[in-house]
Amino acid sequence: MLREFVNEPFLNLKDELVINNFKKALAQVGEQLGQEYPLIIHGQEIYTEEKITSLNPSLSNQVVGYVSKASLEQAELALISAEKAFSTWSKVSPQERAGYLFKAASLMRERKYELSSWLVYEAGKNWAEADADTAEAIDFLEFYGREMYRLAAPQPLTKIAGELNELVYLPLGVGVVIPPWNFPLAIMAGMTAAAIVAGNTVVLKPASNTPVVAAIFVNILREIGLPAGVVNYLPGSGGAIGDYLVSSPKTRFINFTGSKEVGLRINELAAKTVPGQRHIKRVTAEMGGKDAIVVDSSADLEAAATAIVASAFGFQGQKCSACSRAIVVKDVYEQVVNLVVQKTAQLSIGPAVDNHPVGPVIDQGSLQRIKSYIEIGKKEGELLLGGDTLESMGGYYIQPTIFGHVSPDAVIAQEEIFGPVLAFIMADDYNQALEIANNTEYGLTGAVFAQERSKLEQARKEFHVGNLYFNRKCTGALVGVHPFGGFNMSGTDSKAGGRDYLLLFTQAKLVSEKL
Repeated sequence: MLREFVNEPFLNLKDELVINNFKKALAQVGEQLGQEYPLIIHGQEIYTEEKITSLNPSLSNQVVGYVSKASLEQAELALISAEKAFSTWSKVSPQERAGYLFKAASLMRERKYELSSWLVYEAGKNWAEADADTAEAIDFLEFYGREMYRLAAPQPLTKIAGELNELVYLPLGVGVVIPPWNFPLAIMAGMTAAAIVAGNTVVLKPASNTPVVAAIFVNILREIGLPAGVVNYLPGSGGAIGDYLVSSPKTRFINFTGSKEVGLRINELAAKTVPGQRHIKRVTAEMGGKDAIVVDSSADLEAAATAIVASAFGFQGQKCSACSRAIVVKDVYEQVVNLVVQKTAQLSIGPAVDNHPVGPVIDQGSLQRIKSYIEIGKKEGELLLGGDTLESMGGYYIQPTIFGHVSPDAVIAQEEIFGPVLAFIMADDYNQALEIANNTEYGLTGAVFAQERSKLEQARKEFHVGNLYFNRKCTGALVGVHPFGGFNMSGTDSKAGGRDYLLLFTQAKLVSEKL
């Protein structure tokens, strides 16, 4: 009998024992930096001459690992491997498939400090962000395993005399999993686990900035005895192998999390049928956001300001759920701005290994892109805090940056920046604040701070996002608690970590027998 799902608890990072364990794990992982990692195709390790060099964003001259880079020929081998493995894996009982997820979760729980340490080095996450990433990965495995049990159980159907009817959920086939770099363990593991527990096999193309974390996860799957070919580890550039994988007639579905631009391209490629294709490809795409926190005059302003800072600058704003717009009614605008600037100014900046509240952005390209948006912001609003890059620190550091009196139609109020940049927008009243919040092509997360019940109920009906939060931050969705996914250009509203998610990787078959 499975126990009821509960979320993995976060570490108490004020406990001396926890702190010492984390420091020990960081030191141990630090000694493993610079190793080589092969492709894994049908259980076989393949080292290639061309490598992806993974760098520590906190210290850009430090190599985290050298990862073999796949060619088109190896991409085809991986698809063939997944296709071969599907013929047997799809026949494994759902309960047995779920068992592999539970075993992996157990192993990850034992190695929590180690996994989080890899996230510190490769993704530039501070200790709390890394721990949350690891805990979420464990949650996804535990939750999706239980969900497979639920879907494998007899499904409720309307009864009719003289017939025996049964609805079963079958796997789709071979899938391509393309996860993001910002949650390189949690989202990568969740996307992969959901696909395979449903009976599919996958080619996992990890993000090029964080391929080492993915390699470690794949090795955990090998360690627990997952059959060869169920998950094939295939790092490589999107241009070189990504289009090929998406366009292949062997590919039945694509599970993607990343930018709007890449997601739309994947959707377009997948929609085109090719010779040998016998199905309509299914695309699950979680893309960007331009998320807002709305503050009403009735709000607890201290709580609102604290939530805005956490949502805007946690992990340097590199979350699709991050608050990049603070929309405040004019009666309390100055008070909220002053509180947020004051709280943000207290955040220290430095290497993730030293557990600063603000660390680096992921790479030089991101730093330059964010820097260009800051220059645009200087023309569109009033620079209230930050605005500079700190490249002399040896990594990809940017000061938390706040702009005031930004127009709702400004570039920095419309385009996803994916960095530590916050735009304050003043609204005449609460109704206008909600209108401004909806004035975007995205619709992922949002939050409202108000004490008046009527204001919250109005937002419940009018604020058009997939995840809406009242009187709390707009980041930090928990598996099973806050099924995650958004509207419009934020993607296909997958509701990851919810009861609908596995349905995206299955097909329902009805069998009816006359008695």
